[in-house]
Parts: sequence; C-alpha cells; structure tokens
Amino acid sequence: MTPRKVLVTGGAGFIGSHVAEAYRARGEHVWVLDDLSSGRRENVSPGIELVVLDVGSGDVGALFREAGGFDVVNHHAAQIDVRTSVADPRLDARVNLDGLLNLLECARGYGTQRFVFVSSGGVIYGEPAARPTPETAPKLPLSPYGVSKLASEHYLHYYQRVHGLEYVALRYANVYGPRQDPNGEAGVVSIFSSRLMAGEPLTIFGDGEQTRDFVYVGDVVTANLLATDLALPPATDLEARAFNVATGRETSVNGLARALMAVAGREVATLHAPERPGELRHSCLDVRRLRGRGWRAATSLGDGLARTYEFICAQGAVR
Repeated sequence: MTPRKVLVTGGAGFIGSHVAEAYRARGEHVWVLDDLSSGRRENVSPGIELVVLDVGSGDVGALFREAGGFDVVNHHAAQIDVRTSVADPRLDARVNLDGLLNLLECARGYGTQRFVFVSSGGVIYGEPAARPTPETAPKLPLSPYGVSKLASEHYLHYYQRVHGLEYVALRYANVYGPRQDPNGEAGVVSIFSSRLMAGEPLTIFGDGEQTRDFVYVGDVVTANLLATDLALPPATDLEARAFNVATGRETSVNGLARALMAVAGREVATLHAPERPGELRHSCLDVRRLRGRGWRAATSLGDGLARTYEFICAQGAVR
C-alpha cells in the first residue's frame, strides 16, 4: 500500500511528537507543522519533515499545495493553558479558532480524507453532574479555552455536513508522560516531578482535593491511530464523532503528590496556594464508547508516573 501523507500540527510538542512518531513507525509519510513556541526540534524524529510555521499563517496553504495535499491532518497545535485563556481570551481564540479554520479551509480544498482533532474532555463539560462523564453530557465550559474547544467541534461538524470533510474529535483527559514541559504552566505531573527531582516543595493550588483523570501519553497515541482509521457513524449531531480519551478513574492532586513521592522514593514539603480562576473542581471521563471500538488505557498510573519521573530525571542529568 502507498504510504499516506500525514500532517501533524503541534508535532514538535509533548503529545504531538509521540503521535507523529507512531504514524512514521507504521510507514506513513509524516510532516510536522510547529511554530516551536513550545515544541522542540529535538522532539521530531529522523524521517519526519519539520515545517516551522504558525498554524494560522497564510503559508499553510502553500504547504498543502507543495505536498499535493494531505490524506490525514492530525491537529494538536493549540493554546492549551486555562489560565492564559482567562487572562487573554482573544489570544486563545486566535490560536485555537483562527488556526483551526485556516487548516480546515486547506483540508477541504486539497481533499483531506480524515481530520483528527484534539478536543478537551477536561474543560468542555464544565462541572458535570455525572462522573465519569459521557460524551453526551451537557457542554458548559467555564473558561475561554473550553469555549474555543467546543466551538471548534461545532466548526468541524459544519465542515462535515456542508463540505463532506470527515473528522474525529478526541476529548482528552489530563495527559501526562515523557516530554511534557516541567517549566510551563500546564502539566502538574511534569511540574511535580521536576520539583521532586530537585528536592523542592510542591505547590498545590486550593485544598488539593480537586480530582483529575490522568491518562498516559502512550495510550493517547493508540487512540489517535485508532481514530485515523475508524469506521465513522453518520454525523447526526456533535456527539457522533466525539470520543473521550481517559481512564475513567479520578485522582486527587494530593493523591498525585503522594504517588509521585512514592515513585521518587523521597518526600518533600507541600505548600498550598489560593485556587486558580477558571479551573474545575472535578473531572473524570467515561470511556465506554472508545473502549467499545477496541481501545483501552493500558498503562496504570503507577507505571506511567514511574516512566515520566525517570524521563525527567534523565533530562535533568543531561542538562
């Protein structure tokens, strides 16, 4: 079979780089589109073509033209921080909505067969009444980031119904694993790991009893590969093409801190700071729909935390 042409936006970043590698490993011809604002060149493996470009740039059309179009577009590039979205909603919309629309226009113009979109199950449901939360739950986002992700799904539904562009929306829970940036504002696992390695206190916002559904990046990769080839139902509504990617299990931030200390074999102080605006109290996703398509989160929290901590320690030793 002729290798497909796959474009992974944000493919020099944490999750996108793992996804790009997985496409390449199964023989696809892979391009990565990344402006390197948070992604890193060293995350892009040999054999993958890196194009340094903003997802909202007019030059994205030239990339599609020069490549002769892409069979698959996997869209990971995004503004992902809730606090940034609260502080600057227009920035969030420029990256997450204008960037998406730029890609969608190129995709429909050059005959893309499948558009895999990274949504967020952690924010579009707001504070849901039911946990684990199914895809059909009411959508009541509490941050501009959540609003932009939900609006993106509406745009995708429009492009499918009107232009015939086939898409899948993957609603991620809290993804963690190797390559997650411990110096940024997002990614509590990597931040805690980095501080543990240095023997520094862990800062917990609020009382620490807020809960999240932590899913390992390797399991998220397998969900992306499945979504790329999945037989899709008719796009009758927003939920038909949406799948939660999670474990279905809740872990408190306090519990996460204890688990990481156990993995690291050391204890440090924990400091509490005021809770942050726009952040949810609880988030846990129902994954029965994706499980019914043959996917499962195979990595336990303990194993995933151990791999992540080992990676961050190795990176610290190199530096």
